[in-house]
Order: sequence, then structure tokens, then C-alpha cells
Amino acid sequence: MSSYLSNNWDTILTALRQHIWLALVPVVLGFVIALPIGYLGVRFPRLYHPLVNVCGVLYSIPSLALFVFLPVLLGTKILSPLNIVVALTIYTVALLSRTVADGLRSVDPLVVESATAMGYRRLRRLVDVQLPVALPVILAGLRVATVANISLVSVGALIGVGGLGQLFTRGFQLFYLEPIIVGIVLSVALAGIADLTIVLIQRWITPWTRFQGRTA
Repeated sequence: MSSYLSNNWDTILTALRQHIWLALVPVVLGFVIALPIGYLGVRFPRLYHPLVNVCGVLYSIPSLALFVFLPVLLGTKILSPLNIVVALTIYTVALLSRTVADGLRSVDPLVVESATAMGYRRLRRLVDVQLPVALPVILAGLRVATVANISLVSVGALIGVGGLGQLFTRGFQLFYLEPIIVGIVLSVALAGIADLTIVLIQRWITPWTRFQGRTA
């Protein structure tokens, strides 16, 4: 194992950097897109159930099929990393749109009414009151989306783009166990670090949840 690491260190680091980029860029894009979509599902209650249904359908599309179909739709090459980014952004939007809507719906109506009575307009009420209260639910969904993306990136190796997934395919093709082990360990470690980072960010920006847990 040590000889494999020393001889292929540059390849491993390149695959790791690509994996991080392919996994986390869609999380950021999906989160930005999902926020207004989720809000619309709460602002207009009639949109909530159609939103949930559409998101469920999108998230159920097999990842490999989506990776193969997107080049036809986007006009990109089959080996373009853009296909992976767009596909994972779609999955992230599908997951987080419902999470954002559910988080906003979980806010106590009395809290919203109190903010309105204090003179908060709709946008300020959303930013200063509703979103902070809904953050634990939203960030829980963000954790799921992030870990799922880190896992799904590896599937892209089957079409030639996939970060650490390329170590899996190389290992299977050469009947070589070391790259497979390295790919698995780094994928699990990356998912754990990303999840822990979001947890720490949540504790930092929602300190009141810790006090609620102590008094419960």
C-alpha cells in the first residue's frame, strides 16, 4: 500500500480535488436555487404538493441514466465534467427544495404573526425570522445532499469522469486492490469531514438550539 501511495500520489490528489469540486459545486448551486423554490412552496400553499411530487420524481431518476442523457440535452461531450455538475445540481435542488419548504412550514405561525405585528415586512421577516428558525431543518437536508453528492460523483467514473471513482474503475480493470481501498477510504473520509463541517457551522449559527437541547 505504501508503495502504491508513493508512486501514485499525484494521481490520487488530482482525483481527490476533482471529486471535491464535482461534489460541492452542485451543493452550493442547488442550495441557492432551492431557497426561492422552497419559499414559493410555502408562500403559495397550492404549490407545495406539486413541488414535493416533482422533486420526488427528479430525485428518483437513476444517476447513470441522467449522466448519459444530459450530454444530449445540453449539447456537451460525454466526458465533460459539466454533465456531472448539472446532474448533481438537479438532485440537490430536488432534495433541498422540499427541505426548505418543510423547514419554513415548521416555523410556529405565532412567531410569524409576532414579527408581522412588530412591523417586519415579508422579505425582512423571511431573512431575520423564518429562515433562522428553519435553519436546523434546512441544514439537516443539506447534510444529506452533501453526503449523497460525494457518493454519486463516483458513479460518474463509469462514463469517464468521477474523481475518486476513477480509482475504483482502474482497480477493477487491473484487478488491483490498492486503488479501490484508497478510493473508498478517501470517499468515506471526505463525506465525514463535509458532514462534520456542516454540523459545526450549524452549531455556530444556531447557538440557541444547544440551549434548547439542554432544557429539554
